[in-house]
Amino acid sequence: MLGIYIGSTAGYSGKNMVAMSMGKKFQKLGYRVGYMKPVGVLPREKDGKMGDEDAYFVQEVLGLSQDPSLVSPVLVDHDFKIKAFKGQCENLLPVIDKNYQELSRDKDIMIVSGSGSMYSGKYCGLDGVSVVKTLDLKTIVIDRFNKELNYDYLTVLKDALGENMLGAILNDIPPYFNEELNSMLIPFLESKQIKTLGVVPRDPLMGAIKVSDLAGRLGGKIISAPDKADKVVENFIIGTMQVENFMLHFKKSKRSAVIVGGDRSDVQLVAMEGNTQCLILTGNLYPNDIILTRSEVLGIPIILVRDDTYTVARQMDALLSRHKLRDVIKIQHGTQLVNSVLDYQYLKEATGLTG
Repeated sequence: MLGIYIGSTAGYSGKNMVAMSMGKKFQKLGYRVGYMKPVGVLPREKDGKMGDEDAYFVQEVLGLSQDPSLVSPVLVDHDFKIKAFKGQCENLLPVIDKNYQELSRDKDIMIVSGSGSMYSGKYCGLDGVSVVKTLDLKTIVIDRFNKELNYDYLTVLKDALGENMLGAILNDIPPYFNEELNSMLIPFLESKQIKTLGVVPRDPLMGAIKVSDLAGRLGGKIISAPDKADKVVENFIIGTMQVENFMLHFKKSKRSAVIVGGDRSDVQLVAMEGNTQCLILTGNLYPNDIILTRSEVLGIPIILVRDDTYTVARQMDALLSRHKLRDVIKIQHGTQLVNSVLDYQYLKEATGLTG
């Protein structure tokens, strides 16, 4: 039985997407696949049992119905943290090991997902490195591009994990970075015995969010064209500039939400005529009747929020980089994207898989 741990250099790097992609691929190849997320950070009750929200979701996608108490034996809530910070955290690695053995009993491959980064949970001895060593798992580390790659972190993990580290997946790579990546960083990683298992290109759809979800996340309400709230937003523009300058920026952007004060009807009208995905009006200022009517005619939702423009822009930036995968279209697209670049031939050779 092969155990593969999916970790990352930082949170929100794509662990769920890779876990689902690999799980579905191995199932298609005829392997019996199991799943575990030892440390759950999103406790949720389902059918009278406590588990981790992400773990429930991944299991559903993979068609698994394992006991949530086995899948996520450690659930990190406020009480857990208080005990840990007081030095009252018991050694839970033996429990994780016991559950892993139970879950893997009739499986060919176990996929084990981490939480946060590989060193998240160090305060209570439940970091990814400790879990990998306890369960003796092969490890794939995802490094998501955020202004740059965490190549230092990857080399530290290689030193810590040794032969247990299969390699790295470089995620969300923008086109302009490819030359530097191929000419310098991938060769550098190879010189440190870190195999690049796949390079996942940046894809706008993977960071997109529905207007309805966006309204909920921003604490706002849809005040116009609610029947179009299933539109997808991929990025945003701040409409605080002069109309002429705004028009130039807006023409270069697709599937954008426009964040603008409720009193800027000039920018609001230009944005709607330019077919923005939605307007986000800040400061809890209602638009005039002309804007509301035009919104309904064009089918462009308007979200009203209390916060100021700067605050909403910061929230949007975080949302678009961290939005959870939940839509069927995004899952199908994401698994196809990941599996098209992942080096399964190398994984088979490195782990001894047959078939």
